[in-house]
Amino acid sequence: MHKPEVSVNELGKRIKNQTIVDDITFRLGSGHVLAVCGGNGAGKSTLLSMLAGILKPTSGEIMVNNVSWSQDRKQYANQIGYMPDDYQFSQGLTAEEALLFWASLRKLPRERVREVLVMVGLDQQKHKRVTTFSKGMRQRVLFAQAMLARPALLIMDEPTNGLDPFWMQEFVHLLRDIKQEGHMVVFSTHQLEVANDIADQVLFMNQGRNVGEGTADAIREQYGSLHAAFHQRSLGIK
Repeated sequence: MHKPEVSVNELGKRIKNQTIVDDITFRLGSGHVLAVCGGNGAGKSTLLSMLAGILKPTSGEIMVNNVSWSQDRKQYANQIGYMPDDYQFSQGLTAEEALLFWASLRKLPRERVREVLVMVGLDQQKHKRVTTFSKGMRQRVLFAQAMLARPALLIMDEPTNGLDPFWMQEFVHLLRDIKQEGHMVVFSTHQLEVANDIADQVLFMNQGRNVGEGTADAIREQYGSLHAAFHQRSLGIK
């Protein structure tokens, strides 16, 4: 069994009088993938934004490799790669220019930009403006920037939105490679096929709460499939 390296304890987020995320706790080991599943408004994006250090939790604790977000934000951030569900790219920037900008913030060499462009199949389109890209191609640029610094923890919000069937499968293959290299991954998704193919652990959310979690194998054994578990736990449909 892998030693847990990501520790989330009783994490909560309140905005005014509304509870958005309510006491979420989980552990994640090296080379493991956690899929966070739930309907619209379940709190998935808020949870991931707290993991990425974008939102400050109202309560609870997040640690990655024994580094606490609340105590050392810079060292914590150095271990994180974050892929948002969408991003407004600057007008005129090419894919390569956008990635070079992000690489400069992390003090990474130009060669690493070339590597991630090849990784996501955009090396031939690197001189094209990102604003001309399809949704799926923009997703691949965002995935590339999240992987630039080879993060210990990769956090992705609905990463497969807009991907065509070919790149959906390629995405699964990329995550398998990332797992083998020891990276930890947390991603949210509505697409249970992806979670079924790659997740070691699954967390179901509804109205900000944990309504079911476990290993993917245990959940399939209990419910028959991740789809059935999603309908019962996250949507409340029997």
